[in-house]
Amino acid sequence: MLLTAEQQAIVNLGHEHCVITAVAGSGKTTTLAWRIRQLLRDGQDPRRMLILMFNRSARVDFQRKLAEITRQDRLPLPEVRTYHAMGLRLYQRFVRDGYLPAYQGEVLGEQEINYQVWMLTLQLAPEELQDEIKRNKKEFVASAANFVDRVKTTLDSPEIVFEALGFDPQYRYLLTLFERFEQWRKQQRRITFADMLYEPVMAIHQHPSLKTLVADKMDMVLVDEYQDSNEIQHLLIRAVAGDRARVTVVGDPDQTIYEFRGARPDFILSRFAREFPGAVALNLSYTFRYGHRVALLANHLIAGNRDRKQVLCHSHPGTPDTRIYLASPRQEADYIAQLADQQLQQQQPLGDIAVLVRVWSQSVPIELRLLSRQIPYQIDDRKGALFTREVESLMALLALAAGELGEHPETPGQELTPGSQRVKRQQVFRQLLRFPHVGLREPELNTVADELARHGSGWGQVLQHADNSHWKPLPKRKIRRLGEALQQIEQNRLPCHRLIKDYAGHTELFDGIRSLALTHEIAEERIGTITGFQHYLAGLDLDAAAALAHVRDLKARASQKQRSGLHLSTIHRTKGLEWPVVVIPGLQEKYLPYTSRHSDDLPGLIESERRLLYVGMTRSRDSLHLLTTPDRENNEPEQKPSRFLAEMQLPLCDELGAFLHQPVSGDIPLKTPASDVARRYAALHQVTLAPQQPDTEDPNSSPVWHHSQVTHILLGSGEVLRDDENSFEVRFASGEQHHFSKQSAHLYFRQTAVDDGRS
Repeated sequence: MLLTAEQQAIVNLGHEHCVITAVAGSGKTTTLAWRIRQLLRDGQDPRRMLILMFNRSARVDFQRKLAEITRQDRLPLPEVRTYHAMGLRLYQRFVRDGYLPAYQGEVLGEQEINYQVWMLTLQLAPEELQDEIKRNKKEFVASAANFVDRVKTTLDSPEIVFEALGFDPQYRYLLTLFERFEQWRKQQRRITFADMLYEPVMAIHQHPSLKTLVADKMDMVLVDEYQDSNEIQHLLIRAVAGDRARVTVVGDPDQTIYEFRGARPDFILSRFAREFPGAVALNLSYTFRYGHRVALLANHLIAGNRDRKQVLCHSHPGTPDTRIYLASPRQEADYIAQLADQQLQQQQPLGDIAVLVRVWSQSVPIELRLLSRQIPYQIDDRKGALFTREVESLMALLALAAGELGEHPETPGQELTPGSQRVKRQQVFRQLLRFPHVGLREPELNTVADELARHGSGWGQVLQHADNSHWKPLPKRKIRRLGEALQQIEQNRLPCHRLIKDYAGHTELFDGIRSLALTHEIAEERIGTITGFQHYLAGLDLDAAAALAHVRDLKARASQKQRSGLHLSTIHRTKGLEWPVVVIPGLQEKYLPYTSRHSDDLPGLIESERRLLYVGMTRSRDSLHLLTTPDRENNEPEQKPSRFLAEMQLPLCDELGAFLHQPVSGDIPLKTPASDVARRYAALHQVTLAPQQPDTEDPNSSPVWHHSQVTHILLGSGEVLRDDENSFEVRFASGEQHHFSKQSAHLYFRQTAVDDGRS
């Protein structure tokens, strides 16, 4: 196999510490396998080699690649392990030596952990949260179990982890839950997967003499995906290596996107070099996945981060000429559906397309549009939008508005049957009394729902005239507002999307969701699901009855699980994957960067979001579609195009990338002003960029609106017509005229090369 010079340098590396920065699609698995082969041929004892992969699938993939490369050599191969397999061996050794208590039975499975966490949650959570917890058991159990695991990724106290994760103070019961879970686990002599690493590291931390039992048994340690390592994993590697083993770590700090699991880029950027002195730094900077356009785009984006290594990702000769499409459609879901139609017309599999969202709520209108167009899709590890609690509650509201619950009142004592109208009304009103939750305890709430179910109409009036003498002030107020909202719904025939919007406003639905959610992110995800559903219905402009029939039809289709079709996923779930066609919607300030939660480290949060978008873009092979919103002067701040679009310098990347995919000789004459990143990239490919014409000014030397000819990154070239104190107007070549805010103009405009110097 022909290796690049960078790959060959890694294969031939001597017996020394090394940190390898490997960009997306750089063939690192193949390179590492060739390095192991070379070490084995040089006489390295495979029993003294420790190869660590991040998870089981990566371990299997590497074992397969290593066996394939060494087949003809017939060499004995080293064992490839996961972190947890290595940790378990140390755990068992410490049990034998009396430093850790023996455990019994199998490792605690998810079902056992969740049951214990659920029991503790019911015992420890405050009374005012109990109803919300029972209604949303899965979310609370998952959050508590994740908190227990997250504490075990670090030496920090549970209190520090709690604050770092941004939980609302009303959920401080999680701290006691962690302690009680640990007490139960130790009494039962059981361990979790997290304990396989956490307990040995804590034992070493508490008993320094243990280091001599585990250190210096290996000659070489190789660790893959090191940018995803947390503190406990790092400390375990340090202990095992000791002074003898030479350690090689491989990863890409620009792809550190699992901070919520305890990963931090500084482990690969600085801490490794401090703790393993003399480490050689090597790079795998060629990508074999995508072309120059995407490579340039990714480089310009990630250059905005300070917490990184200055490595340019560049395309190897022979990579596809990956095209970039930047669009601002009125409805992103329509754009994606049309893209799917084109794929089918070209007789290409829909599975070649991946739509990657920042948060799941973005997928709601997309999923509904695909269902309505009968376009097959796959969605990762979830049932989909129509099975969320929020959408089910909205469907209950639509059923009421459509008149499906109306009937003559049932007489007291009348026998109830499972499918009776009264039972249906009970179910609907129990949902609506929790949407938002009115603040009553469960028995009281059920009593109110039962009373409402006895009536065939006039439910808003019933609520407003209910006996509230024994209720606290907050439930009184909430139930009154809910009664007013229901009365309005019964009396009007608004389009369904308006009905939902008015209901949410009148009942203060979003404030209610925020007050009960575990974290701000969870609250915003729920709210995003509601608004996404509402926006989809707005495009249909149906009344409640027609909308309900339509949504029920979609839900029936969604119940038929698809094993093929277009992929819907979050960017976090796509690490290590690739597709011919990648679509990233929501390139606006609301989603990318996703900064909805207040942070004391806003620059660090923005850097994290850049890394996430970098990972998403570099999943593409043939084409990358970036979807954003039109830049308008009257846009709300969260509706503005993402600041990352300006940082990417798409026109420059597109122009230079097109040149580099053709035979080039001499200087490349660019119409777009070249950046430092572009010049460095061109130099790597042994071409130079022609000097800019003298009449091309730095677009930042004077305000955009002081130039007659400008170029917008989405709308193209245009002429500045006039400006006032806060905005300016541009007429584009298409004939469109738009106003833009002066405050954000520098992000989305650049001066056109030919300019008359208007000032």
